[in-house]
Amino acid sequence: MQSEDLKNLVIRIINTKMETQNIELKEANHGCPTHLYDTLSSFSNQDDGGMIIFGISERNNYEVCGVYDPQDLQKKVTEQCKQMEPIVRALFTTCDIDGKTVVSAEIPGVDIVDRPVFYKGVGRIKGSYIRVGESDEPMTEYEIYSYEAFRQRKRDDIRVIDNANLRLLDQDRLSQYLKEVKKERKNLSENMSDDEILEIMGVTVNEQPTLAGLMTFSKYPQTYFPQLCITAVALPGTEHGTVGENGERFIDNKRITGAIPDMLEEAVDFVIKNSRTKTIIDERGRRADRPEYPIIAVREAIVNALVHRDYSIHTENVPIRIEMYRDRLEITNSGGLYGKISIDVLGKVHPETRNATLANMLELIHVTENRYSGIPTMRNECLKAKLPAPIFSVLHGEFKVVMKNGYYTDNMDINEAVVEFCSVPRSREELTSFVGKSRNYVMTKIVLPLVEKGKLQLTIPEKPRSNNQKYVKA
Repeated sequence: MQSEDLKNLVIRIINTKMETQNIELKEANHGCPTHLYDTLSSFSNQDDGGMIIFGISERNNYEVCGVYDPQDLQKKVTEQCKQMEPIVRALFTTCDIDGKTVVSAEIPGVDIVDRPVFYKGVGRIKGSYIRVGESDEPMTEYEIYSYEAFRQRKRDDIRVIDNANLRLLDQDRLSQYLKEVKKERKNLSENMSDDEILEIMGVTVNEQPTLAGLMTFSKYPQTYFPQLCITAVALPGTEHGTVGENGERFIDNKRITGAIPDMLEEAVDFVIKNSRTKTIIDERGRRADRPEYPIIAVREAIVNALVHRDYSIHTENVPIRIEMYRDRLEITNSGGLYGKISIDVLGKVHPETRNATLANMLELIHVTENRYSGIPTMRNECLKAKLPAPIFSVLHGEFKVVMKNGYYTDNMDINEAVVEFCSVPRSREELTSFVGKSRNYVMTKIVLPLVEKGKLQLTIPEKPRSNNQKYVKA
């Protein structure tokens, strides 16, 4: 960043009077802040990094107060950067505004294999932070584990369940699976016994079921993991706590259990049962019934939640959640995006698979294609149904899919909806998918006018055209 760019950025910050996902303000007119570790950690742990700007007083109406000594400030900030693991390499820029010096420290995001970046003084568990909006929040133990699991290539889906009993597996489903293995994986099945095939394919280890084997073939895997299930609710309003005309909190409420193939079908049936059907009359006067949500898209979303959720000991007590509101359907599962992938490219590239063995089993019994087609299928089905594209988000180690229905598109102003959607920072691609129109239309007719009106803010205002640019509610 050049000095003039920093000056322009400071002026915009003074006008908007806010920090963002990528900008943290510090006074530093009486000395260097002594506790920058949380911000150094949180900025390093996000893809876009961030910038700390010294010399602006947030508590005094965002006035420029300047820094006490630019050279000494940079030295002491660098000393704090060296207390991080791995060491943070800050890039400094200075500028003068009304005779006062402002200093910025650009903090680059590190590669996922080097995360979490943490303060060595308190260790990884207490010293790792994540940026949420304009604040730095401690990472949960699970969020830290997720990085380590990817780096160490841990395979939680093939961990052995010591107290599980092979006799309680569904023998019919297991027999059908073995037939498919012998048909599709001929090079593996020749001259091998059934027990050897089950071992090689990850269904068992030393004649004990793995978690993947249990979730796919057990008659009732919840015997061992009661919460590895689906909780499904249909609610009368648009948020939790709203009651219906007769005081009911739920229209329907169900715990869905069984092996993954069984849970999938029961969950889809739950959505169908609690969906409204819209009657359409075409130009020839013919009647057609349109479901509230495209069922193929719903099925893909539930499959993704079952296959790609986190199955580690950290999340085995957290069920998948299906929540049907008046205006939307939400499906949430433990486990954020796995590996080096972001929401922006979801469905456009082939990601690494968190539960490769489980996905392979479900492919062979025709539950999933395992060809990375789920996200594109969901988008295409919503487009054909003339509904907004599904919205994907990750927060606090959970992955969520939101599908909007006709009530939403018919009853809410699109500008208001976009502003609310940007309660967390959203990329151009996310906004385009959310609105369901062309990128040029969304940006020129909706987003940029909302920015001009001060209802949306840029997360990287110093680089308006950045590919990493996101928009957040003011």
